[in-house]
Amino acid sequence: MTTGRAARVRLQRRLAVARHGAELLDRKRRILAEEVERLELVAERTELAWLSAERVARTWGDRAMALDGPVGVRAAAPVPPAQVEVDVAAAMGVAYPVDTRCESPPPRATGGSSAVAIAAGAYADALDAAVAHAAALRAVAAVRAELVATRTRQRAVERHWVPRLEGELADIERALEELEMAEGLRLRWAMGATAGASAGASSGAPPGRPSGSPVRAAEGAPAGAPPNRRGEAR
Repeated sequence: MTTGRAARVRLQRRLAVARHGAELLDRKRRILAEEVERLELVAERTELAWLSAERVARTWGDRAMALDGPVGVRAAAPVPPAQVEVDVAAAMGVAYPVDTRCESPPPRATGGSSAVAIAAGAYADALDAAVAHAAALRAVAAVRAELVATRTRQRAVERHWVPRLEGELADIERALEELEMAEGLRLRWAMGATAGASAGASSGAPPGRPSGSPVRAAEGAPAGAPPNRRGEAR
């Protein structure tokens, strides 16, 4: 791992990006959680509508079967299938159905009882309600899956990526602090050595002899002659 000042700057930037990403993921998680709650309410409402329409359709279907029999009911069944259109919306990067339209063809005229026509209309309403409920369930599943994935990514960033970058940055900070302390100590040593050399040069003492040492022989005196004493006759 590089421990220079440039590495510290790079890690600080990466850590800022990671923290910003965690904030964005938290915001996305809260928005998706609110959307899931709203869509669950829609799914509950569409389920009630579908169950109610299904009961009505079953009641009229039983009456048509009782009055016209299976042959008369099958003869009134429309030939082309029903057509369904689904509108899709997107929220925080996830697409899901928001609205549906179901077009059921009218029953064929067979000359049977009116129960057949009423049953056909009831089943068309039940089909419309079933499609709406299916779309609501699909929307809940899609947004909930994205919510789970967002929570997973957020935990990975907050519990693994950010702490790892913080640890690496702390190691670099300690290494740089030790380096700065060592540089300061070397600088003080260098300043102390320079000050000592300057003090020795300013005293004027000859090399190898301390300043103020006595001179044993006078200039011009013969070698080995004793020094003059006070009170002696010259």
